[in-house]
Amino acid sequence: MPKHSAIFKVVNHAMGKALHRYEMIADGDGIVVGLSGGKDSFTLLWMLKERLSRIPVDYRLVAVYVDPGFEDGFSDDLRRFWRDHGIEVRVEATDFGVQAHGPENRENPCFLCSRLRRQRLFEVADELGFKKIALGHHKDDIIETLFMNMFYAGEISTMQPCQPFFQGHFTVIRPLAYTEEDDIRRFARQQAFPSFVNPCPSASTSRRRAVKEMLHGFYRSNKKIKGNLFRAMHNVNQDYLLK
Repeated sequence: MPKHSAIFKVVNHAMGKALHRYEMIADGDGIVVGLSGGKDSFTLLWMLKERLSRIPVDYRLVAVYVDPGFEDGFSDDLRRFWRDHGIEVRVEATDFGVQAHGPENRENPCFLCSRLRRQRLFEVADELGFKKIALGHHKDDIIETLFMNMFYAGEISTMQPCQPFFQGHFTVIRPLAYTEEDDIRRFARQQAFPSFVNPCPSASTSRRRAVKEMLHGFYRSNKKIKGNLFRAMHNVNQDYLLK
């Protein structure tokens, strides 16, 4: 893919805007990049690696895939793909997915699996002496999380683009926070990223998928709705909320 293709420029501009606004990366940072095997985390890793060749800020990247432990996983293929592109991926073998789908946790397996996988990323970062963890959440994810938290947690909240944890010892950054999922999809297609089959039994029935489908219905009816929802999270009028 030509480095300066039209879709590269779109994704790069949105990512640069988020990086700059939230001052996500500083010179000398060590960053654990959490890979999931999907287009979002692949785009994140590719873009963070590419930026090193043309910006004055130097940082170190370590890509980590936390394998949830399902049968028919793709960790070997994932590692092989990135090795062919000059990046070694550290694979953490776990049973987090299987554990989250156990009989004692049928109501929300995705929440537990996600929490356990993120915990492992913190552990890897601590082992390496790194302070930052980059995740591939994008603009659509942030909007969807707002609705998921309202529907299922009874609170108005979402993911922050730059979020400290453990009294600031670690910071989770989301450089794709301003990037549209459709643009990531176009970039991934042009870059010919592999498409792995997600072996998770909840992949096609998750709460997030249901919220995504609901929102897409609104987006199709009015192209301004997504932008308005995203702006609304920056423009909260607390005088008109219940207290």
